[in-house]
Amino acid sequence: MATKFTPLHDRILVRRVEEEGTTRGGIIIPDSAKDKPQEGEVISVGRGKSNDEGKVFPLVVKDGDRILFGKYSGTEIKLDGEDFIIMREEEVLGVVSGSASGASAGSKKETAGSRR
Repeated sequence: MATKFTPLHDRILVRRVEEEGTTRGGIIIPDSAKDKPQEGEVISVGRGKSNDEGKVFPLVVKDGDRILFGKYSGTEIKLDGEDFIIMREEEVLGVVSGSASGASAGSKKETAGSRR
């Protein structure tokens, strides 16, 4: 990203993380049937939320965090031909930790129920 963008106050800049095009069973999902992903990577954060006295409270999320957000959260923008979302920190549902948390849980679920 060539343009430097810093959100104001308690807002964050998020890039959506694309979902896989196939299911665990190998079924290929066409683009027209996919929902927009509700997971993203925080690119940039503002200074924080300020109260009436002017005291600034820093944000909990930071650059590089993977987050979950609501389906209709934020405002979609385009910078340098790339799509981003600007949203308030309070619209973030949670921070995802661990790189393969979904994949490892899914494989345990499949093997736990199988009997031979």
